[in-house]
Amino acid sequence: MTLSAQDKAVLINSIRDIHDFPKPGIVFKDITTLLSNKDAYALLMKHLHKRYSTYNLTHVAGIDARGFIFGAALAQMLGVGFVPIRKKGKLPYTTVSEKYALEYGVDEVEVHIDAFSNVGNPKVLLIDDLIATGGTAFAAASLINKVGAHCIEACFIMGLDFLSGQTKLSEVVPVYTVIGVD
Repeated sequence: MTLSAQDKAVLINSIRDIHDFPKPGIVFKDITTLLSNKDAYALLMKHLHKRYSTYNLTHVAGIDARGFIFGAALAQMLGVGFVPIRKKGKLPYTTVSEKYALEYGVDEVEVHIDAFSNVGNPKVLLIDDLIATGGTAFAAASLINKVGAHCIEACFIMGLDFLSGQTKLSEVVPVYTVIGVD
């Protein structure tokens, strides 16, 4: 299930471009304007609910931090648990971590070791606002599988189509992007 061209246009038009942020030459896709547009946000969340209502999920996992916004709301709509995947050092209990490469170094994400232990055979949707090069998402999907759950799909509100993130990630998990950006 995908959105119509008209619905995609509503979402695209609700996202603001910020030029030269966080550094010169970058065009940052600011989702705060989508979040503050009640009609666009409702359209998006209803679409995600409809898409994932038949997946028999047990959890939605959101990537720190904007994935929390979409993930927690979607988990509540689907009647499943929400699990945060956070940057290193932000979770209070025993964690499992996964490193990933950055343009200029390495970073790390973590999940609680028992994040999915409240159900048998956990089926998890991974969600975030944007996929660019895919490093964070690849690490997050690996973490989900590492702690005994099954990442059945990775969902992104936007995909930067000119980068290789979606292709790389699709080698380990199916990927769905609501809207693509050239």
